[in-house]
Amino acid sequence: QLQASGGGLVQTGGSLRLSCAASELAFDEYSIAWFRQAPGKDREGVASISSHDGSRHYRESVKGRFTISNDNAKKTVYLHMTGLKPEDTAIYYCAADFLGLGDLYEYDYDYWGLGTQVTVSS
Repeated sequence: QLQASGGGLVQTGGSLRLSCAASELAFDEYSIAWFRQAPGKDREGVASISSHDGSRHYRESVKGRFTISNDNAKKTVYLHMTGLKPEDTAIYYCAADFLGLGDLYEYDYDYWGLGTQVTVSS
């Protein structure tokens, strides 16, 4: 029900835009978040957007570099990533939380898409 795309290989300082298409969900009833998991590390929340008020939350390390946005007509959430660093290298997943608050706790999320790989070379 969620399809993530847009990953790739970029150099340090580069940009990517990830997309999360949620075509089968009642889009306006779900908070959507991006998570990532690097090899050997736990999955961590990156950015979220709330279905209640559109508020956005970001992981501290990506503030000022990443922006989450949505297009309700396309039922798609985007993660615009700029100023990429090697430590941003991970598999990025999008997830949906029915009537959720839009936090970054993975256990709150009901639906998960397959990930998309982001690799930042130094």
